[in-house]
Amino acid sequence: MTAQKTLRTCDKGHQYYKSSDCPTCPMCENERKAMAGVFSGLSAPARRALENNGISTPLQLAAFTEKEVLKIHGMGPGSLPKLRESLKRQGLSFKTK
Repeated sequence: MTAQKTLRTCDKGHQYYKSSDCPTCPMCENERKAMAGVFSGLSAPARRALENNGISTPLQLAAFTEKEVLKIHGMGPGSLPKLRESLKRQGLSFKTK
């Protein structure tokens, strides 16, 4: 049995249908992904986790250790290789201690 989709409107006025309790607007998420630049290869939850913790640039990310990043809700070990690569492209790396 398929859950019934309901029409929703986000804060920006986008209208979309969802069958789950997830409040994320797919149109806002697509806009966010396009603007994410260096972090665009990450999953949506990982990108939002960084954003929610004020991390929007590689320089800001480089101020954290890998362990600190993994403690952020929404970040998982699968994101680390992509983050390392993003930092490397900018000549940066995670803080070591």
